Amino acid sequence: MKKGLKLLLSAAFALTLAGCANGSSNDDKTIKVGATAIPHAQILNDVVKDELKDKGYKLKVVEFTDYVKPNTSLEDGDLDANYFQTLSYLQAQNKQRGLHLKAVAGIHYEAMGIYSQDIKSLDDIKDGASIAIPNDTSNESRALALLQKQGLIKLNNDKNYNLQSITSNPHNYQFKELEAANLPNNLPDVDVAVINGNYALEHNLGDKANVLVAEDFTDQEAKPYINYLVVKEGNEKSAKTKALKKALQSDAVKEYIKKYKGSVKDVFTD
Repeated sequence: MKKGLKLLLSAAFALTLAGCANGSSNDDKTIKVGATAIPHAQILNDVVKDELKDKGYKLKVVEFTDYVKPNTSLEDGDLDANYFQTLSYLQAQNKQRGLHLKAVAGIHYEAMGIYSQDIKSLDDIKDGASIAIPNDTSNESRALALLQKQGLIKLNNDKNYNLQSITSNPHNYQFKELEAANLPNNLPDVDVAVINGNYALEHNLGDKANVLVAEDFTDQEAKPYINYLVVKEGNEKSAKTKALKKALQSDAVKEYIKKYKGSVKDVFTD
């Protein structure tokens, strides 16, 4: 009998440990959030953690270097939420992987910008200047749209722009298509480059180079690029989710985002 009781107690203790290891659902005052490092984990650790502490919650941030595990970990119950992705990516992951995740709050978008090592103004870009742009379909289209918005080129009515979409290039700019991740390293070799906000942040371009202009969308225009707070279906209105949403959409976060010098812009939306 004593031996059997010991076995039962040991089994119960093991189950308790397993439950603790499988997320934070057993601790109503701990919120476990998955995020990529810049700017998501920085925002969570530097601002949101204190905002939640004032409300009696402890925030635990789990950093990921890929885009798949934050979603599968949330689906499996190892996280209470994640914060790193756009709606289009979330919808694709739900469909491809059979996930049941819901976006509950838009927080920011990472603005694509036009950068230069030496040039300080768009007006100083000379005829024949070399302009580096991302070579993948979505980012190239977005970069060309930004150049058109600044009056540097004109495009046709394609849904997704590429170099063949250019209908007017009066200053004879020379375009170089490069991998988006490599653009910061190649900035010294061109006159200007159109660079994604996350890569600009990783290379501290706001401090090392001139930001000639950054994307500035209305809330509606920014919608495809907004990064959302995401939870598992059924937890949209939980106390933890409400507290986390309020902390992420706080004035303190809005003020903190200014440190990114235009590479990140707040867009608080449901």
